[in-house]
Amino acid sequence: MDDLRLFLKDETKRQNEGLELIASENFASVKVRELCGSILTNKYAEGFPGKRYYGGCQNIDKIEQLAIDLACKVFGSKFANVQPHSGSSANMIAYAALLNPGDTILSLSLDEGGHLTHGSPVSFSSRYYKIQHYHLNALGHIDYEGLAKIAQEVKPQLILAGFSAYPYEIDFQRIGAIAKENGAYFMVDMAHIAGLIAAGYHQNPVPFADVVTSTTHKTLRGPRGGLILCNTEEMNKKINFACFPGHQGGPLENIIAAKAQCFLEALTPEYKEYIKGVVENTKACAERFQELGATVSGTQTHLFLVDTKRSYGMTGYDAQHLLEEALITLNKNMIPGDTEKPSKTSGIRIGFAALTTRGCTLETARAVAEIIHAVLAGQISTEVAKRRVRRISSKLKDVTTL
Repeated sequence: MDDLRLFLKDETKRQNEGLELIASENFASVKVRELCGSILTNKYAEGFPGKRYYGGCQNIDKIEQLAIDLACKVFGSKFANVQPHSGSSANMIAYAALLNPGDTILSLSLDEGGHLTHGSPVSFSSRYYKIQHYHLNALGHIDYEGLAKIAQEVKPQLILAGFSAYPYEIDFQRIGAIAKENGAYFMVDMAHIAGLIAAGYHQNPVPFADVVTSTTHKTLRGPRGGLILCNTEEMNKKINFACFPGHQGGPLENIIAAKAQCFLEALTPEYKEYIKGVVENTKACAERFQELGATVSGTQTHLFLVDTKRSYGMTGYDAQHLLEEALITLNKNMIPGDTEKPSKTSGIRIGFAALTTRGCTLETARAVAEIIHAVLAGQISTEVAKRRVRRISSKLKDVTTL
């Protein structure tokens, strides 16, 4: 027990002292964290509100139904399933509801911004389904005309959009039309940009997609978990059956309550201002990198990519570990046309959802770019960078009181 307290203390210190730039991470509010650790974790509740396999779920039903209703309100959907334990499980459930084993999924590949569950060779998705990929154009944007052409050629059962390392806005309406023309389902994984969509800073896929999946812990700033949205009763039944008993047993009702809290927070004017800050900070940091001579992607979201091989002569893996010594946490990431293995990569991914939660300003965002550039270019030592990072972090909000 003493070891656990020590580890928790050390992790709290790490989060408070460093700069968190992993695009898929954020800092949940005190209310969200309290619900994650509440007595709701004690209750088994297989099934759905009003249709449980266990007794004593009268209060659980109210909480889960509230989470469902709030999710629908945030994203304008008619139905929601709040039970998926993660974004990956949400995708697995959605695939099972829409497809048969061996069906074809048309998605963006991992090195161009897709996710593991979108057809990576090491993922369940490529084991159970046939994967075809569409691609980016020379500017790094989705090649919509190429997508339409490939869809006509391979006739997929499902076209997938929504990515983990794509820094530009996505035209969901256009991809939805392509899917419809080819008799395919259209699924969107909005895990990374859900918060931007909730705040009106990105086109909402719900009106155009058959199914929308998401996480709740990235830009939504909630607990770690998944979410599935749809607009027809028939699809909702398929999703629910694929979830339970198809792929999951008892839902995590403590996490579902925390999801409800994050949906409540996403409906506030303060949250919209927060997302505005995320987008502005991300753009300011990327532009400062460009001014310093680094090769970076553009950005219209909460993240961008830095080509570390071209800019600094090192892999993303080496850059990630060097920066971690300076208390800057981010992740190696493949970039379009990457010649390195996924374990090494030619780039890094930088996101500002977490740092903006702590009160990051445009000035801070630019200073972050300057420190990273100086470290990777060998202009300063990690010890010097560490002191600069601590000075910046000391002026930001304490992660335990957000």
